[in-house]
Amino acid sequence: MTTGTRTLIAAAWNAVGGKQELLDAVNFVGEGGLPSAYRVTDFASATIAAAALAVAELAQCRGGKFSGVTVDRRLSSFWFAWSIRPVGWEMPAPWDPIAGDYQTRDGWIRLHTNAPHHRIAAEKILGQQAGKTAMAKVVREWDKQKLEAAIVDAGGCAAEMRSVAQWAAHPQGAAVASQHVVQMENTPHAPLLDRGATPSRPLAGVRVLDLTRVLAGPVASRFLAGYGANVLRLDPPDWDEPGVVPEVTLGKRCARLDLKTAEGRAVFEGLLAQADVILHGYRADALDRLGYDAVARRALSPGVIDVSLCAYGWTGPWALRRGFDSLVQMSCGIADTGMKWGQTEKPTPLPVQALDHGTGYLAAAVIIRAITQRLNNANSVTARLSLARTARLLIDAGDAETEVALAPENFFDTASPIEQTDWGHAKRLKPPVTIQDAPMYWTLPARRLGSAKPGWI
Repeated sequence: MTTGTRTLIAAAWNAVGGKQELLDAVNFVGEGGLPSAYRVTDFASATIAAAALAVAELAQCRGGKFSGVTVDRRLSSFWFAWSIRPVGWEMPAPWDPIAGDYQTRDGWIRLHTNAPHHRIAAEKILGQQAGKTAMAKVVREWDKQKLEAAIVDAGGCAAEMRSVAQWAAHPQGAAVASQHVVQMENTPHAPLLDRGATPSRPLAGVRVLDLTRVLAGPVASRFLAGYGANVLRLDPPDWDEPGVVPEVTLGKRCARLDLKTAEGRAVFEGLLAQADVILHGYRADALDRLGYDAVARRALSPGVIDVSLCAYGWTGPWALRRGFDSLVQMSCGIADTGMKWGQTEKPTPLPVQALDHGTGYLAAAVIIRAITQRLNNANSVTARLSLARTARLLIDAGDAETEVALAPENFFDTASPIEQTDWGHAKRLKPPVTIQDAPMYWTLPARRLGSAKPGWI
């Protein structure tokens, strides 16, 4: 284990309220790292380890013995990228054709246009363009700050490239710096129903209502499903994210529900009333505007573990801003640092979407520890996390150590059965963690959005 891994697992475990004496139970194996200016492999290993350590703690609470946790640093790195390998078919393109980094008159900006309404917003400002080359000519006529503001004001997603120092001086950067990695508060306790959980399957029967999309929330609920959680993902009728759905729906049932209709609201309220966990990643005021603020959710489901995720933090002028991992990397200085580190002439992000994945595993750890807390007759938990605050955790860990560069070719588990996804056969990476007597596995393959009915089973 590198010094960076040791430092980061301590910080991650502390962020989720873990008992520091349990850290001795974590063992890291595997040499090599993802090339980056930052400690990405250490970060991946540490956040996955925090979630796994929470599982071991819960398994003991379920009546088992406390087991050691082994984390493979190489596999952790690759789970932060893609865990699925299609057999005889191809994953859809992960990016919209005009999404990407563009040079302005005074620097760089990133346009995020994967969602149709976000592309429409960008084209409202910049016009419809035939492709990236045509778009680049238009963008070059703008100042980056003015273009960012114009696209955001139009309801789109964009981020100018800032340095770490510029972000620290920015009002939103200062707001994020004042926040905890995980903002937690205790809420009234309610009994947690036993639906068949065991020490070897410690999350079996735990009902997780997943209202998250790309990418942190789905990573969290995928991890929970790996230890038996009953995850029901809900999406609006017209939503899709084809580039990542085969990756993140592993182990879940996926339904559609329109919360703007009376019928959809009635179904949602019934689901929430029977849920143990609600995980949501809408903008901070989205559920509030639908009439489901924190007080309303608590009234519908007393004792529910309520965990929410956002891009740019929960206070400050950007608290309601739309954002994604790639945009936060541009805003907070990661892409700028990578450019200098790599001695390149364009923004250089992390080799994987580490802010999304890291935040997802931290969210999973919070949820699992909250379940342990409820079983011990303590309070329930409300928690908030953000990609921007997770970014600071990574930045504060310092420069990456020099390691042998990793390549994922030999890590697909050819001994495991082929996964029968809705798109075709596929292989999955081996799980990145090993917990004695509590194996990580999924009973459901990846499914399309809307393939299940919105109800608990």
